[in-house]
Amino acid sequence: MMLSAHELACERGERLLFRNLDFELGNGEVLWVRGGNGHGKTSLLRILCGLSVPAAGAVTWRDQPIKTAHEQYGREMAYVGHANGIKDDLTPVENVRIAAALGGRGLDDATARAALEQLGLSRCVDLPARVLSFGQRRRVALAGVMTAGALLWILDEPLTGLDVHGVAMVEQMIRNHVVAGGMAIMTTHQPLALDGLTPKILSVGE
Repeated sequence: MMLSAHELACERGERLLFRNLDFELGNGEVLWVRGGNGHGKTSLLRILCGLSVPAAGAVTWRDQPIKTAHEQYGREMAYVGHANGIKDDLTPVENVRIAAALGGRGLDDATARAALEQLGLSRCVDLPARVLSFGQRRRVALAGVMTAGALLWILDEPLTGLDVHGVAMVEQMIRNHVVAGGMAIMTTHQPLALDGLTPKILSVGE
């Protein structure tokens, strides 16, 4: 398996959010992380990204601990958290291109525009991000994931703030990525429609 978690535990203050958590994920698979508010879903995703350290257990990528393989893992993993990470003074095109540059990738203007248009932002590509709605800003962040060239997508509530049409576009984006051999881990309170794909389910803090 490409990504493995073994006996993970997470604490917040003196509170144990979860323990003995195990899963494996390979090419062409989706993991849906479920659990109530405050049960540790976001904390788990931050551990999987290497942004937080588990209280116990280990996460491996290509059979190497992610701490050891952090450079390769950083290139092959793309993450969107609750905060979209969008710069207000830049246009969506500029935001997507900068996201690529921060990940060590070159991205031309046409490719950035095509990704944004695919997510329904064709009328907004040259506007400053500050004038966009939350849902539009969410789509800009997801366009950055789409163009990242990453094998593994880790998405924390990617459907938040999206209308029905936006949800359908993001579901199709995720499905296309996984069908092409990619992997996705996500949390969402909304039902997922991935047209023929059956996500693995991981319940946290229950």
